[in-house]
Amino acid sequence: MIEPIPVQRPLVLPPILDSIRALAPQLSAPLYLVGGAVRDAYMRRPIHDLDFVTPVDGQQIARVIANKLHGVYYPLDAERGIGRAIVEYDGERYEIDVARFRGETLAEDLSARDFTANAMAMPLASDANAIIDPLGGLRDIEAKRLRRCSPESISSDPIRALRAVRQSLALKLMIEPATREDVRHSGAALLKTSPERIRDEFLKTLDGPHPHGAMRALDSLGLLALIVPEVTAMHGVTQSPPHMFDVWEHTLKVMEHLSRVLAVISPERTDETAADGSFGMIVYRLDIYRRRLQEHLTQGWPSGRTHRGLLMLAALLHDCGKPATRTVDDKGTIHFFKHEVVGADMTSERALALRLSNDEIERVTAIVRHHMRPMHLDRAGAVSRRALYRFWNATGVAGLDVCVLTQADYLGIYGITITLTEWLAFLEIVAALLDGYVNQYTTVVAPPALLNGGELMHELNLEPGPLVGKLLRQINEAHAVGEISTKAEALALARRDVEVPEIPNDGWT
Repeated sequence: MIEPIPVQRPLVLPPILDSIRALAPQLSAPLYLVGGAVRDAYMRRPIHDLDFVTPVDGQQIARVIANKLHGVYYPLDAERGIGRAIVEYDGERYEIDVARFRGETLAEDLSARDFTANAMAMPLASDANAIIDPLGGLRDIEAKRLRRCSPESISSDPIRALRAVRQSLALKLMIEPATREDVRHSGAALLKTSPERIRDEFLKTLDGPHPHGAMRALDSLGLLALIVPEVTAMHGVTQSPPHMFDVWEHTLKVMEHLSRVLAVISPERTDETAADGSFGMIVYRLDIYRRRLQEHLTQGWPSGRTHRGLLMLAALLHDCGKPATRTVDDKGTIHFFKHEVVGADMTSERALALRLSNDEIERVTAIVRHHMRPMHLDRAGAVSRRALYRFWNATGVAGLDVCVLTQADYLGIYGITITLTEWLAFLEIVAALLDGYVNQYTTVVAPPALLNGGELMHELNLEPGPLVGKLLRQINEAHAVGEISTKAEALALARRDVEVPEIPNDGWT
């Protein structure tokens, strides 16, 4: 039996744990809090998920917790004895998993885990300030070190290679050399892991606090090219000014800036963030749209995947079409004509390979396809009513993502050479686009239709076909920009492009 040892500082545990502890007499076996919750309690990090292990089938215990705390119970894995309780407690939502030991004892269970920082346990029935730590996880946390539990930890489950990178950045722990070598050599085995597990771990990494650092680390370890092969061709692809970096370094800069743009938009924004250089200008010009952007960015996707992770994937792939479209003119200027179109097709294929949902594929593809639109408008110098209509008609709700990503893309292009005048002028373009969506939606972006396809075919004696769609698009745009406002004007506009046959008088009219 492994004895718990007292820790030198109080553990910060969620109040729900006291309520679960009070249920101990009603449970059929000892219960141990394990893994990330113990680690986070020691590191004073927020805790929302609780993992417990027990020597018996955990499903019945999870059911008791769900029933007693007025939650919902789900059986997760009958063979491995895992059940889940989802409980609302003091305004917080907790996922509480209870599993049977992996192995015969708690020591075997902890030894089979990934990293020592995650291989600690706290007995539910004992002192709340004592931890079972057979592998030295506390010592590794104090040394800011991420260390595998055993030489087989990575090879037994190669998805842990991705997790090592994600957790090292999230927890600010350095991957120790032996663990790093195991991660580096896990590539071939990683490809044998299910695409769904790779997708989920990769999207969690993109949703982490430093996605640009994670991508650089995965790239240096040879793992990123296995997950997103498109990045390989980006390396060393030079660009003409005002670009300061090659395509790969620019991509990482965009991801870094996107993290900061999202921090400025988020409810957790600090005064320090809001006052920081170029990002302070975002607050100055775009803060009136902040709440609407927050609502958009909190959208959830299947299986708990976040919108932030999906937006970071779009940032990673936004210029993936550049290597295939690079040309140099007779003046030595580098061009990437239609790289966003080529990149969108590549993005769609990669998102499909990652097993994203159809809606996720459509969204990330649309972001990449249209990410250049605000910059084209910036070069034009203004956003006309027609341009506003065409932007939102083409992008739909993905236009909100484009408005966020384009700020990071602009900063990633100009870097330290950016001027306040140019930056504010660009933010005016973004503001005009956002204002169109937020304040002019029913007048410019999507005004009520003046007539439908059936009415158009009846009035102009047309057969169903592409011409009807073309005419409706022309009518809708003319209505949006204020050129027409009535059904009669809409029909008159359509007749200009259609030769309407004369209808003979048959005596009824």
